[in-house]
Amino acid sequence: MALLSHLATPLLLCASAAAAFVPGPTDAKGTARSAHARPLDQLRMSTVKRNANIAKLQAGYLFPEIGRRRVAFLEKNPDAKIISLGIGDTTQPVPTHILSGLAKGVANLGDKKTYSGYGAEQGQGPLREKIAKTLYEGRIQADEVFVSDGSKCDIGRLQMMFGNEVLSAVQDPSYPVYVDTSVIMGQTGAMNLEMKQYANIVYMPCNPENGFFPELDKTPRADVVYFCSPNNPTGAAATREQLTQLVEWANKQGSIIVFDAAYAPFIRSDDVPKSIFEIEGARTCAIEVNSFSKYAGFTGVRLGWTVIPKDLKFADGSPVAADFNRIMTTAFNGASNIVQAGAMACLDPEGLAEIDTLIDYYMENASILRKAMLDLGFKVHGGTDAPYVFVDLEGRSSWEMFSKLLEEVVTIPGAGFGPGGEGFLRLSAFAPRESCIEACERLRTALAPVK
Repeated sequence: MALLSHLATPLLLCASAAAAFVPGPTDAKGTARSAHARPLDQLRMSTVKRNANIAKLQAGYLFPEIGRRRVAFLEKNPDAKIISLGIGDTTQPVPTHILSGLAKGVANLGDKKTYSGYGAEQGQGPLREKIAKTLYEGRIQADEVFVSDGSKCDIGRLQMMFGNEVLSAVQDPSYPVYVDTSVIMGQTGAMNLEMKQYANIVYMPCNPENGFFPELDKTPRADVVYFCSPNNPTGAAATREQLTQLVEWANKQGSIIVFDAAYAPFIRSDDVPKSIFEIEGARTCAIEVNSFSKYAGFTGVRLGWTVIPKDLKFADGSPVAADFNRIMTTAFNGASNIVQAGAMACLDPEGLAEIDTLIDYYMENASILRKAMLDLGFKVHGGTDAPYVFVDLEGRSSWEMFSKLLEEVVTIPGAGFGPGGEGFLRLSAFAPRESCIEACERLRTALAPVK
């Protein structure tokens, strides 16, 4: 019986295979085909339906698209020596004291006494405590800090937490992540190709006429309001009075502000807060995301954090922090132990001094770029409290200007940040000093005939 049992399966399989070759339908040439057969080209595809929300996205994400165009240009012009004032990627090396923290983190993994594996998904306790004390001067508590691999990643996790039934508002122009993640999550309708805006997103115009701050009394209510200050791309920094208005408006509307403070250390003006939690009432309406990427040259190291106060609640009274903690413990295993050791060094007095030196270097670059564009007769915004210079092209197409300059200098067309960015060009101050100086000379040559 055991032998018959072993033989039964292969015999059944043979019978099934034979049945598959029973003559069936034929194609136009008389060739037999299965009733369920797919064309050959489809056999190389799955039968899984694509996420329709991703299909809504227009073209590629902005910065890879800029890179693609640059690579395509260099392939056709291999001898071109292009200077990049495009993506905001740091170029100066990690300073000595901060680097020693990273080195210590590596060394700890090689010693049985100091080796560590998985840590708390929310971040190491001493680092959370140090962030709260050093950067927020006690305005927040350590357990309100969630350490991560970067603020961009945290925006995606916040979107995961909020889900697809919220209405989001964004500054226009703004960092593309806010809009793109809203689309991916299914919060929006399709793109209005004429308006260059997605349905079911509140676009808050921020332009020279309103001082790059939205007219809140004319802004429809939204559940989640993404607000970046100092702003990417405009370089505008909201004053204490403006942020007070924003907080009061959000509390009145029952909205949650996601405040992106990634460029806080670049602030030089006394009346510009470095954190939303400097504003009274923010604890009941705001979340803050931040990162060491621009502080300490951590763009390739990856360390950020999100602050969610215990006072912030959903409509049912449940704490927002509890849901974000659930997301973090489900979709994240914690920031690298090595990187967290480096972050601890960032917040030492020596590390903070090194950060100040880095920021001064980049802000001097911004001053150089700003002066060059002013000398050419352009109206210029930003570059004083932020490492971005936002150049008014006075009606010219931003993509056309990008293409015109591409053989000499990579810039970012304002249209890539939303319809409100059309007619502007963003210059990044993160290039090396000598590159900034050379770029200014090239811009003077390329743009002098235009004005």
